[in-house]
Amino acid sequence: MKMNLSYFSPNDLLKLFNGKLIGVVLFFCGITSAQSALKEGYQLTQIEAEPYTQVIQRTGKVDFARVTNLSFKTAGFLTQLNVNDGDVFEAKKLLAALDTAELKADKNATYARLLQAKRNVSRIEILLKKNLSSQRELDDALTDVETTRATYRVAYYNLEKAQIIAPFDGVVVQRNTELGELQSPGISALQVAKLSNNLIVRVALTGEEISLVHINQKVKVNLAYLGLVDGKVSKIPAIADSRNHLFIIEVLLSETHFTKPLIVGQLARILIYAQSQDFVYRMPISALNAVNEQGQALITIENYNKPEQHAFTVYKIDNDFLYLTAQENSAALNVITHGWNKLPLITTKK
Repeated sequence: MKMNLSYFSPNDLLKLFNGKLIGVVLFFCGITSAQSALKEGYQLTQIEAEPYTQVIQRTGKVDFARVTNLSFKTAGFLTQLNVNDGDVFEAKKLLAALDTAELKADKNATYARLLQAKRNVSRIEILLKKNLSSQRELDDALTDVETTRATYRVAYYNLEKAQIIAPFDGVVVQRNTELGELQSPGISALQVAKLSNNLIVRVALTGEEISLVHINQKVKVNLAYLGLVDGKVSKIPAIADSRNHLFIIEVLLSETHFTKPLIVGQLARILIYAQSQDFVYRMPISALNAVNEQGQALITIENYNKPEQHAFTVYKIDNDFLYLTAQENSAALNVITHGWNKLPLITTKK
């Protein structure tokens, strides 16, 4: 739409022009003012001194803390085998047994000799009263009773140990024999593991990290495909491994519906939150301005509403945070974490 200027007087035209000119000037002034405010704006975060907490992450495999080798005391042929690899069993269950015919015969024969020895003692006592025997013969007869009784106990014990009874609720890790095989004393027939409080993850720590953990320290365990479960440090070695100079610790898993024999051998990630006695300022990496020639971190803080750049000793740095050395009673800092690069140059303070 075009404006017909012939209807306006010279004075009206002057007023209209001046009004438009003032509006244009105010518009550009507003843009300039907004840009100036954006340049001077920054983000302020209050950061307090806190104990340094290091998150140690390691990956290991779930394993049994202890396994037990079950064997027979005497030789014999295997006639019963009630479990296989991976089978779960209850305490006092019969797992395996030998042919006991020979052992029973030995026990019965020994028992018969024991009865004969007792009868011999009674006979000698009668003869001794009639002065037809001597005290020495009675003593020898009594000794024979005791030695025969001991032999009988051994035979009875060997018969009992001709079978393997489950000592606890557990699982068969490995079966080392077959039915009909001749068993030798002391040779493992079954390798079993206890089910309760027996699942661990072994991980290696450095010399610096081992000083941050202690027995019964709570940790988090991330089981592959299952999720997080609680754990605690159950074993810390006294010396490092001679090959890699690392310390192999054991983390005991808490009993949950996840901790079953099925997870043995699976990968697990250990998260140890180790807190030291050193105090630090934990700052986001974005707060770092630069590093000076002395290796100190240059950080901009607000002091009495005035931005100032200070130099701090670096304690440690990771992917997310910068840890600066502090004391337990160090005052909180008002740190400019974003926008410090848009501030005018300021003097570095130590």
